[in-house]
Amino acid sequence: MNVKAALSPEDIARACADAMWAEDDASKGLGMEVVEIGPGFATLAMTVRPDMVNGQRIAHGGFIFTLADSAFAFACNSHNERAVAAQGQITFIKPGKLGDRLIAKAREITRGGRSGIYDVRVMAGEVVIAEFRGHSRVIPGKWLPAQDQ
Repeated sequence: MNVKAALSPEDIARACADAMWAEDDASKGLGMEVVEIGPGFATLAMTVRPDMVNGQRIAHGGFIFTLADSAFAFACNSHNERAVAAQGQITFIKPGKLGDRLIAKAREITRGGRSGIYDVRVMAGEVVIAEFRGHSRVIPGKWLPAQDQ
């Protein structure tokens, strides 16, 4: 009898993140990195480059939103169910500056059926830059091949 060891939720989250990352040209292209991943949470980082500042010479809000959205995506796809954003909302609190290393920490608030809610805090050091809330929707498909039960 060939028995496969079941993957832990942490192993599943890491494997899903690796599979997603391999296909995520947008996050890679913006210089993001996955710092931490686990079931229902993800931490991503990105440094504000010269091509990411606006006319005010602060981080363009679209890039901050994109970092938060990417952290949200990795968190809501950590359960081996493919999920997409149904809605996302951000509140900008303080400006990000050229050279800042922004850290986005996403955490699952609730998940049931095909829907989930995730909160993401974006920080530069100890300063909160933005708060993001995303609603996810599960779509058909898995990230990982079927596991023997």
